[in-house]
Amino acid sequence: MLIRVRSKDGNFRFELDPNSDISQLLAKILETSSDADPSSVTLSNQPRGNEAKASTLKGRTLKNLGLNHGDLVFVGYQSKKSSESTSTTPSSSTVPPPVVAAKRPWELVKEDPVDEYWRAQLGKIPRGRDSRFCKHGLNGMCDYCMPLEPFDAAYHKENSIKHLSYHAYLRKITPKPTASAASTLPPLNPASYKVKVPCPTATHPPWPAGICTACQPSAITLQSQPYRMVDHLEIASMDIIDRFLQAWRKTGLQRFGWLVGRYEPYDKVPMGVKAVVEAIYEPPQQGELDGLTLGWPWEDETRIRELSASSSTPLTLVGYIFTDLDPTPEDRTKNVYKRHPQSFFLSSLEAVFAATMQKANPTQSRSSPTGSFASRLVTAVLTGTEDGQVDISAYQVSEQAVAMVEADMIEASVDPGIVRVKEEDRTQDSARYVPDVFFSFKNEYGLEVKKSAKPCFPVEYLLVNVTHGFPQNPSPLFRSVEFNIENRPGLEDQTLERVMAHLSKLDAPSIRPGETYKKIELARWLSNWHLIAFLETTQLISPEDVKLFMKIVSSPTLLDNISELDPLLSTDSWQTLMAFTRESAPSRPSATVGGTHDDDIPQEVLDQIAADEVGGAGATHERIRICPHCTFENDHSRPDCDVCGLPL
Repeated sequence: MLIRVRSKDGNFRFELDPNSDISQLLAKILETSSDADPSSVTLSNQPRGNEAKASTLKGRTLKNLGLNHGDLVFVGYQSKKSSESTSTTPSSSTVPPPVVAAKRPWELVKEDPVDEYWRAQLGKIPRGRDSRFCKHGLNGMCDYCMPLEPFDAAYHKENSIKHLSYHAYLRKITPKPTASAASTLPPLNPASYKVKVPCPTATHPPWPAGICTACQPSAITLQSQPYRMVDHLEIASMDIIDRFLQAWRKTGLQRFGWLVGRYEPYDKVPMGVKAVVEAIYEPPQQGELDGLTLGWPWEDETRIRELSASSSTPLTLVGYIFTDLDPTPEDRTKNVYKRHPQSFFLSSLEAVFAATMQKANPTQSRSSPTGSFASRLVTAVLTGTEDGQVDISAYQVSEQAVAMVEADMIEASVDPGIVRVKEEDRTQDSARYVPDVFFSFKNEYGLEVKKSAKPCFPVEYLLVNVTHGFPQNPSPLFRSVEFNIENRPGLEDQTLERVMAHLSKLDAPSIRPGETYKKIELARWLSNWHLIAFLETTQLISPEDVKLFMKIVSSPTLLDNISELDPLLSTDSWQTLMAFTRESAPSRPSATVGGTHDDDIPQEVLDQIAADEVGGAGATHERIRICPHCTFENDHSRPDCDVCGLPL
């Protein structure tokens, strides 16, 4: 077979037998140089990195090393003079021999289950028999009915699909398997607009003291991204969004939350991926009428990620959502339509924030040389529609946007629809190199025109649209949204007393693993993501039991097979919680009430008395009156709404 060799002395070709020892190849390499030190020869399948010393490969054949016909081997070595001078210097350090069997970064990656699913599928687009052109039998196939590739341009145009899915794009750019080593290399290349430090040529001082064409980034032309990492955002239940909006309805202040969910195949797009949201976690924040301030860094991130991963179907953070709602002055029941083609869809500040978040949450990928590529973190906005209602808009920002933010090249401007390109800075501590940036558009004559993006350009060039929706038959993992939501101080307070009051109302201390009475109602109330997240902070539930609680209450078959709740009821943590519940439960009235003994009082009345005595939410709910016009929750007895002024 033919082996190609590239070294500092040039390119060479050698005819060798596949079963030849590596020493034969080493001997031919040494013939190409008169002063090469045999002990310093290294071999690699890459121009830089992954080098292995030839001396450690003795006794192995070319075939055993994975070399095939036509493969290119990169060779490095030192001259005899430099090797001798290095060995005689007492302060020189010996380079440890590389691990020959070490796997490359992309081979160590554990991908998301949805990626593993699509890698195992053909991904072809099926087509039925064409009655006009197919002339073959029922079991035959021709060009008119054979399956299409998932990246077929005509199919996407016909079905109004703007972007290729991630895996369809991978199929498009991945070369067909051949004997060449190049065909096995990852096809994706993460974008980077940073100056390479140090310079690969090593001919000048590092940036900002010097720069050349080898280390500076190329000019950037902004263009629509041909693919998207997530094709669809699905909210598992309308109750999740309604519960999130309650804070805005009560206060008028904007809210932010992290979307907790999972990724699944999406059948509306060839090889598509959708993000399914099961809960919204609200971090510490300060809401305003026209914005909000987040507590950063998010201290509970690690805990929330670990807790979510322990559910029956492992969950993770799939994105974030925030409100941008402003009632119209003339009709408080309507909202201002502020995000549209004539203004903006996502502001420049929000786009920079999205790029920062996507950079911090990369997608693990075996198709990238770094082991990660892009991000599936979705940005969702609850905002007013053209008819004044509330709807969701979902986006991602492009990889160009992420790379530009990483290189500190762009920033938000006063105009929300405009992104500003920063000035170049050669200061040692805050050096910033900004290459030429261009964007294309059609002028008034319909001609494609390229224009410099300095000093600013429209934010739309950085956005990728993501569709959204709700399932026709909702089946969320968590059945309840009744429990108070975290980090809503003064509005909804999470307390252990409220938990124990409701458990007492459900008669939870008397329920045993083998019983079924009232167990379904208990299971339905416990199936609440926010409740389990709160119980973890009470120190009453051990870390192991918290994970068991989360796994059981998120089981899709919990209410159909109520015996699944028994392991939860048998834990020591549950018994501890029940002991506190018994002690905190108020005693029944011992005296007669109006001539009636307490044994004659219905259980529902006693439960209501118990809930009221421990400050349950039942009494508060009776005072709340929801306005039928603007949905604001009024907590007074006056006849008019506090927000819109209309009669209740």
